[in-house]
Amino acid sequence: MDRNFLISLILILLLFSCQSKSDKKEKDTKATQPNVIVIFTDDQGYADLSCYGATAYQTPHIDELASEGIRFTDFYVPATVCTPSRAALLTGSYPKRVGLHKSVLRPFSDTGLSPNEYTMAEMLKDAGYQTACVGKWHLGHQPVFMPNRQGFDYFYGVPYSNDMDAFLYREINFQSPPLPLYENEKQIESGPEQRYLTKRFTDATIKYIKDHKDAPFFVYLAHIMPHIPLHVSEDFEGKTSYGLYGDVISELDWNVGRIVSFLKEEGLFENTIIVYTSDNGPHRAINEGAALPLRGWKTQTWEGGQRVPGIITWPAQIPSKTVSNELVTTMDLMPTLAALTGGKLPLDTTIDGRNLEHFLKNPTTGLQEYPLFYYATNGVVEAVRLGKWKLHIAKSIGFDRNKNFPISLYDLKNDIEEQENVAAQYPEVVNKLNELIINFDEQLTEEARTVGRIE
Repeated sequence: MDRNFLISLILILLLFSCQSKSDKKEKDTKATQPNVIVIFTDDQGYADLSCYGATAYQTPHIDELASEGIRFTDFYVPATVCTPSRAALLTGSYPKRVGLHKSVLRPFSDTGLSPNEYTMAEMLKDAGYQTACVGKWHLGHQPVFMPNRQGFDYFYGVPYSNDMDAFLYREINFQSPPLPLYENEKQIESGPEQRYLTKRFTDATIKYIKDHKDAPFFVYLAHIMPHIPLHVSEDFEGKTSYGLYGDVISELDWNVGRIVSFLKEEGLFENTIIVYTSDNGPHRAINEGAALPLRGWKTQTWEGGQRVPGIITWPAQIPSKTVSNELVTTMDLMPTLAALTGGKLPLDTTIDGRNLEHFLKNPTTGLQEYPLFYYATNGVVEAVRLGKWKLHIAKSIGFDRNKNFPISLYDLKNDIEEQENVAAQYPEVVNKLNELIINFDEQLTEEARTVGRIE
């Protein structure tokens, strides 16, 4: 046999062998990739689940979900209102870094999440996932900013908050239209009956999973409840002793149970990561959301405005019946999911979250490094937490600045209610944390990326 021919034959066989091994490795990766569901409720407070202290009503399905994995006592969102919080979740970055830190987007807004941002959906799509966004978007209602342009294969939901339904903005004499309901980029309804949307969004989620269960899927389910105005279906009206709010939470709980039951029936539950959390603290109103024992509400950088329920389950990998007091944020989800799914993070983009892969699989080890966490409203950093210490240097009342607020230091380990200002006793801690805030605020302002804008 010709020597050159023999060498060529060997090289060809080696090439096919390497390709075969590469294909097998890719197939094995696809087969073991976990499905991902992120359930993001709207304005649900820290104490609005019975596993977090609610007593006027019960949330057995979500409680059971929590028992299947990790329930976090110190789980945070990096914003006090809707739009910034959603931007942070989907990009892994502080809202100011992506330009969506000022209040919330409205039906007349010409801005949105920049198409240049690399979202969680794009990352998972590039890793081989089918991706769906169901529910409330609120990251820009112009076509270029909507979910189908941000990495989601499928969208079924509304572009902004339910209170913007046919709302008159008197200061600019703008009448918003009836709340639009979309399927992908087509508006299919105008002013849908909101009392049925919790069920309809759950139906759409289950249908999407059923249609895509043979490949890894990612569903971002962003319920519009319990944002005001509250709505509940007839099946849950009057079901609790806590009025309409308790009924709404009860319906949300039931529908979480529907999703979990479906996953178990289809044999998908063991290999599905489920995250359950809220976009910010509760709305301040009688017989509505609660954050006790935390101080504060939505729009405030007190603990009650940004510490929220946080549950992560993955029966195949995450130990059950775990309660953790590690500080974790929604910004951690993107780098963590990248590690768990084989996704790739952009090398030229700053991401503020961190990879929790090893901790989730072995939570008894704890996190090696206690993180800094900055609290901000309207993009203004008002507080920072490091370990047990939380320093406030400014405070807003809603969106109005309190000009007489004194610098305040709290020991969250012994004073979770933020009642005893110990700044005078620990001046060195105050100075250290104050310097961190100043430096980070300057850095964040300098590194902020451009918001998406319709010219």
